[in-house]
Amino acid sequence: MNTPSKGNTLPRIPSATYRLQFNRHFTFSQARDVVDYLHDLGISDCYSSPYFEAAPDSTHGYDISNHNNFNPSIGTRDDYQALVAELHRHEMGQVADFVPNHMGIASRNNKWWMDVLENGPASQFANYFDIDWDPIKEELENKVLLAVLGDQYGRVLERGELRLGYEGGAFFLHYYDFTLPVAPCTYGHILHPALEILKPFYNPELFDELQSILNSIDHLPRPTEKDPEKVQERSLEKEVIKRRLDRLCRECPQLLEGIEQAIHEINGQPGDPLSFDQLHHLLNAQMYRLSYWRVAAEEINFRRFFDINELAAIRVEVPEVFEAVHQLIFELLAEGSVTGLRIDHPDGLWNPREYFETVQRRFAEIKGLEFTGDNLALYLVGEKILTGNERIPEEWLIHGTTGYDFTNQLIGVLIDPAAEKPITDTYFEYIDARMRLEDVVYHQKRLVMHLALASDTKALASMLNRLSERNRWYRDFTLSALTTAVREVIACFPVYRTYLAPDQPLSIEDQQAIVRAVARAKRRNPAVESSVFNFLRDNLLFQFPENIDDATTEEHYRFVMKFQQCTGPVMAKGLEDTAFYVYNRMVALNEVGGEPQRFGISPGEFHEHNLWRQQKWPQTMLCTSSHDTKRSEDTRARIAAISELPEMWKAALADWRVANASHKTQLDTERAPDENEEYLLYQTLIGTWPLHRPSEEEYRAYVARIQDYMTKAIKEAKVNTSWIQPFEEWDNAVRDFTGKILDRGSNRPFLDTFEILAEKTAQIGAMNSLSQTLLKLTVPGVPDIYQGNEIWDFSLVDPDNRRPVDYEHRRHLISQIKDHPNPSEFLENWRDGRIKLYLTRAVLQFRRKFPELFREGNYLPLELTGTFKDCGVAFQRRHRDHVMVVFAPRLTGRVGFPPLGPDWGDTRLVLDESLPFQDILTGAKIDKPPEKIELSSILTQLPFVLLSNKT
Repeated sequence: MNTPSKGNTLPRIPSATYRLQFNRHFTFSQARDVVDYLHDLGISDCYSSPYFEAAPDSTHGYDISNHNNFNPSIGTRDDYQALVAELHRHEMGQVADFVPNHMGIASRNNKWWMDVLENGPASQFANYFDIDWDPIKEELENKVLLAVLGDQYGRVLERGELRLGYEGGAFFLHYYDFTLPVAPCTYGHILHPALEILKPFYNPELFDELQSILNSIDHLPRPTEKDPEKVQERSLEKEVIKRRLDRLCRECPQLLEGIEQAIHEINGQPGDPLSFDQLHHLLNAQMYRLSYWRVAAEEINFRRFFDINELAAIRVEVPEVFEAVHQLIFELLAEGSVTGLRIDHPDGLWNPREYFETVQRRFAEIKGLEFTGDNLALYLVGEKILTGNERIPEEWLIHGTTGYDFTNQLIGVLIDPAAEKPITDTYFEYIDARMRLEDVVYHQKRLVMHLALASDTKALASMLNRLSERNRWYRDFTLSALTTAVREVIACFPVYRTYLAPDQPLSIEDQQAIVRAVARAKRRNPAVESSVFNFLRDNLLFQFPENIDDATTEEHYRFVMKFQQCTGPVMAKGLEDTAFYVYNRMVALNEVGGEPQRFGISPGEFHEHNLWRQQKWPQTMLCTSSHDTKRSEDTRARIAAISELPEMWKAALADWRVANASHKTQLDTERAPDENEEYLLYQTLIGTWPLHRPSEEEYRAYVARIQDYMTKAIKEAKVNTSWIQPFEEWDNAVRDFTGKILDRGSNRPFLDTFEILAEKTAQIGAMNSLSQTLLKLTVPGVPDIYQGNEIWDFSLVDPDNRRPVDYEHRRHLISQIKDHPNPSEFLENWRDGRIKLYLTRAVLQFRRKFPELFREGNYLPLELTGTFKDCGVAFQRRHRDHVMVVFAPRLTGRVGFPPLGPDWGDTRLVLDESLPFQDILTGAKIDKPPEKIELSSILTQLPFVLLSNKT
């Protein structure tokens, strides 16, 4: 099957992507049915969530159990090919979301993981996963810790919740939804008792065959055997044993009865603790150790995706593993079913640069192209989160990121920086405390390393301790001091991770990040010996002790690489999933990759980012909503409107505090919710309040959504409750408070005043949303639309943002737009969402018609003059003789709603050159405008323009 790119040129660069979230409620067949709609919208490429085999009820697809099968809950290979055929019929491509960092291990469908649990280090897949077979805890040597139990092991065991079972020649352990293999070398624990049970029914042939099977079990290579030949022998022989046992059970029903009776006895009887001894001994002999899920933070000995016990990291840096994981995706790339890749969580990889290079090289080989190291044959973006002034490493062979940096730049330019002081003062006065985000993040990262990721940092400290013991200069460093150094430096790390590798030069950026982190850690820990931090710093900078042997050098390198894989999860959990729910000054800024301490950016800064993007990463993705964002683009845009109404916001908060005080719950010395949680709730309501008065059923659903969100938010904050240590009374009190203040029948004093501010912010927020839509679709980069966000969408963090999309409603709106294209009417009736859909469709179709302008056109900021010169963003893009001019409003609360015509007064747009233009959005023609054109003369139908000298 050929790619849909014209001339079959590579790489195929999307004009615009549309994210589809596949799961059992949205399948390949359903996606095929909306392809014509997406094409009509102007989309060039479908951007697919992971659709490989995962847990049957997976809502996101990132818990892949087999990279080389399609998820049967989503559809068959034929269903998939039908979707691809429909895409190609419309000359559309597909960017697939690929997950190389980890796999889901909760399902027995993950054959690799099941084999590891069955055979331990002797598994042929043992090196596929990042497992420490020699961890700190001696009892875990050559075992995998499985922290899956809902209570302490002994209690779970003696309640009879662990049940042994037999199936097709193999034994399994069942614990609710978990099914775990029993190691073949321990089958004798079951077969010997079965043999005793069968003695009264002596059958020479049966006994001889069963004894032969037991002998074969005894001669299996040990589970700790790592010699490749022995591993292969064990892999083959264990399967032979299973087949022989299966055949014998089918031929001799007496044996099956004896096994079932033996299993019954081994499983024990609740109320009789001694009856569980046999099962306990059997479990102790396995290649895994079952434990209470709370133990994971301290003792788990395999690298996970963040702190999720059901997601185990895989080692794609190993060539054998890389090939095994990428078999199907390269097949789909070869046939043109997939035309681009989005790589999930590259910061979790051993060496991201090497990984991206390998993907590009392999794709070039598939297409028969010469790989030179600087030619990108495949459109490739990485889910890399940048902080502050951090840039993508230029040596990465990708086209850019998934766009979270742009998300924050765009919302930043819609925030009024003049409101920073009044908003900050209001927030701190309301919560009766002052805080710095830097301090919040530091403390929350330390908390995360204590609660959820303790095992990761303990393992790093243990590695560093072993290295210090090998050198007389450093052997006096205690394990405790080294542990403190590791944790404190990670807590002070300014970026998600560095990218040092043994065969690559040290970048200035990485060096600065490490030095900065160590310096901060020293300042925060003056009582800790400085030389301990210096030892860690030198290691992280590849400045190893002199005169060490090659093996020790490799251990130093390994420590640094493992350290780099640890800092990212700690940053993500400490910043995104904790601090962003604690520091609630202006939560529109609390976005993935965001810097809430920076209260907005100027249009000039926004232009600088776009110029950099045009120069260095012109095909990077541009994102405003995703499955991972904390709030949808429209919710965020509404909350940003608060910055334009600081005094109104402050006065409203004072009223609401009084109106809702009686709905709080007294818990010991505290009242729930606390003021910070209440402050978050009010912003959340501003961002999500329905545009139309909902029915009773719709309103109940809305209230339930807000209650669910608040439950998640306060648990993520980890201040009064958490997922690990839930305080149910507090959870219930916050849920109850939310329900009571939103009671339309009894709480009118709050709702009446709230709806006044909600209406004002909704109007400003709508202008913000339309501006960010226009800017996303016209600045350098590849715009991405998250499913359903082509009209108003006021979603919160997942799972709220994964709700089904009503495509029939959107089709109906498009038909109205096509039948009666009247943008002025759409603006007047802005609440129905047609204006956002109209804008999106018009610009996307323009992009598709003139791809070179957007792919290669330059970027020139344009000046505004006059009274409202700060209330807009304007720029020009040119490709050869094609010129486009864009103006989008900001801070429209100063101008009015909608900001049209005379409201702009003497404000003018300074054009770079005078050409005959036509507004792509309204059709209005401008015949050679003056150098300084009055905004009032061009903003007569819509509050924004897209002028072009070609249509």
